[in-house]
Amino acid sequence: MWFIAIGVVLVLLKLLGVAPVAEWSWLWVLSPFGLAVLWWAWADKSGMTQRKAMKRMDERKEARRQKAMESLGQGDRQRRK
Repeated sequence: MWFIAIGVVLVLLKLLGVAPVAEWSWLWVLSPFGLAVLWWAWADKSGMTQRKAMKRMDERKEARRQKAMESLGQGDRQRRK
């Protein structure tokens, strides 16, 4: 996501003629978008994206379980002592 944000800022600076970006080649200005594509390809290929999604799902499941236990009156046992 950072690569996309940096790329958008660089393109805007290039189009508005802000120095020193206005003097740079378009190859350098557009390179963050290429890096973003490479990053996403690597993240998908390595399984990082799937692991993050599974971790978020597990955290949501645990939060639902804790909420259900508290609503049944069987919440955190240390708080009751």
